[in-house]
Amino acid sequence: MNTRMNIMLITVDDMNYNSPGCFGNPMPGITPNLDNLASKGVRFNNAHVTIAVCQPSRSVLLTGSYPHHNGARGFQAIDAGVTTLPQVLHRNGYYNGIIGKENHCAPKEKFFWDAYIQTLFRDGDGDGKGREPDVYYKQVKKCIQDADDQNKPFFLMVNSHDPHRPFAGSDDELRLFGMHCQIPKTFDPDEVYVPECLPDLPDIRKELAQYYASCHRADLCIGRVLAALEESGHADNTVVLFLSDNGMALPFAKTNCYLNSTKSPYIMRWPGYIKSGMVCDELINGIDYTPTILDILGLEPILDCDGKSFKNVVLAGQKHYDDIFTLFFQTANNAVTKRPLDFPMRCVQDKRFAYIFNAWSDGETEFLSDSRAGLTYNAMEEAAKRDDSVRKRKEFYQYRITEEFYDYRDDPDALNNLIDKPEYYNFIEKFRKRMFKYMEQSRDGLIDEFHRRILSN
Repeated sequence: MNTRMNIMLITVDDMNYNSPGCFGNPMPGITPNLDNLASKGVRFNNAHVTIAVCQPSRSVLLTGSYPHHNGARGFQAIDAGVTTLPQVLHRNGYYNGIIGKENHCAPKEKFFWDAYIQTLFRDGDGDGKGREPDVYYKQVKKCIQDADDQNKPFFLMVNSHDPHRPFAGSDDELRLFGMHCQIPKTFDPDEVYVPECLPDLPDIRKELAQYYASCHRADLCIGRVLAALEESGHADNTVVLFLSDNGMALPFAKTNCYLNSTKSPYIMRWPGYIKSGMVCDELINGIDYTPTILDILGLEPILDCDGKSFKNVVLAGQKHYDDIFTLFFQTANNAVTKRPLDFPMRCVQDKRFAYIFNAWSDGETEFLSDSRAGLTYNAMEEAAKRDDSVRKRKEFYQYRITEEFYDYRDDPDALNNLIDKPEYYNFIEKFRKRMFKYMEQSRDGLIDEFHRRILSN
């Protein structure tokens, strides 16, 4: 059995930062395994992914590079010359395994997987659609055993498909899968937590109940994955990192640049190094994952990486960033969009303020993404016919305006755009300049348009 340090990166798909209990969800019993994991490691209160959509988010995590540097702005493969984390680990004798969401790491040959467990894997009489905890348990055990048989340390990326649409028990699940996946726990719509970015409507509560059932099932998957790790004998020499690839697939979250879009429930457990129950308030970005893992393992960094290691942030209380840069480029091709659609957005945020530039917003272009599928958006459309506040909220989501500015200290759900408030002018100007600097440093192709439309006026 190898005794070198192993890495297990666990992701869930489309889980909002405030959905786990340990990140403030008041619903009892929603995520007991995540809550337990957080109690044994560090919980990050200001951690973000760099881009809030599945494949580009994961491409950033495994390269440490902004989407416009690694080539995966939308659902494209990364560029041939980009170095990946598994590539470096392969060169250093690591066994690399991926379980679920494997097609979102493309092209396959750039990631040097020794185990490539496909999303629609079957096991016994179950077809879990990436949502069956016991299947993940068996696959993790097998991967670790394979690594041990080869006397190699391992890097395992374990990706739950929950709570991505279709949600547990929904009509969409039956339509898309021809079956309802197992639902270990259901929630009463009258008792669910409704994030303030959404209006409180009966059908929204119904869909949130389905979403939270999917979150709970994802948590059970995590519990089984960690059980497999414990049984392998490697729990004490494995760093476990957990996050969601982006926010929930509902309006004002996924495929945008809001707090509900990019903020992620990051957790890290590193036995012998990180004290139990730690909380980190430093700003972390998705570009930091690859350099952090390489730093933990004592391996040479990737020279053209955009991120930087946060190892000493958790070990020594080191300061990390004053602010971070997050982006959005392109939607997926799905039933709502019909084809990939470009909606360029940029955001600079610190722990209090966020400035967003919507380059696509022209008063006529309508925003489309899979967050408009299902019950929630339809409920907003119906309520908008009789409720003026819902109508305004829906229309803002559809068309946006060029600039948005929010004080997340008082308004984490981005309900009150402050861009025209004179008392915030100095803050807004500061953030405009920071955005230009980020665009300049990262060679962002949107810089000329930002200069023309914002800085030249």
